[in-house]
Amino acid sequence: MEENKEKIKISEVIVVEGKDDTSRLKQFFEVDTFETKGSALTEEDIEKIEMLEELRGVIIFTDPDFSGEKIRKRIVQAIPNVKQAFLKQDEARPKSKTKGQSLGVEHASYEDLKEALKDARQGNLEFPQIPTNVLSELGLIMSSDGKKRREYLGEKLRIGYVNAKQLPKRLALFAITEEEVRNIMENYK
Repeated sequence: MEENKEKIKISEVIVVEGKDDTSRLKQFFEVDTFETKGSALTEEDIEKIEMLEELRGVIIFTDPDFSGEKIRKRIVQAIPNVKQAFLKQDEARPKSKTKGQSLGVEHASYEDLKEALKDARQGNLEFPQIPTNVLSELGLIMSSDGKKRREYLGEKLRIGYVNAKQLPKRLALFAITEEEVRNIMENYK
């Protein structure tokens, strides 16, 4: 069924957490990966990822959980303009009741993987941050349902979840404008 789709070639190297993620991506895509083998990234790993970024480009595609975010932050510190792809948490949940509760790229469907990679965004350190008074007005920070609103925004933009303190930085990193945020939040219920 899903395996019969024609494989899409991805020129960048995709940074994933482990062999199960690589296996899942290779089912559907013609792709090379770099496995971090969990969240214990070494300086040597970072240097290899920097070299891959220079040679071919890199897309960070880690699990939508604490460990995945930790890896992502470590790489972005070294390579701020790296491309990033995000899965929504429900896309990364196992479909089988016997597979536990872990979140992972290895659990995502072809369509979800394709969409996440299509929407990969490149960082931009020069982009201005949206003012906190605007984010507050939209209920994204300093509001009782701010967390739910940020989850909604992160899913719609495919930039992952961030806390209130990190939100302005994440939006600026991906060059997301105030207008884009306002348009998305108009549909929040």
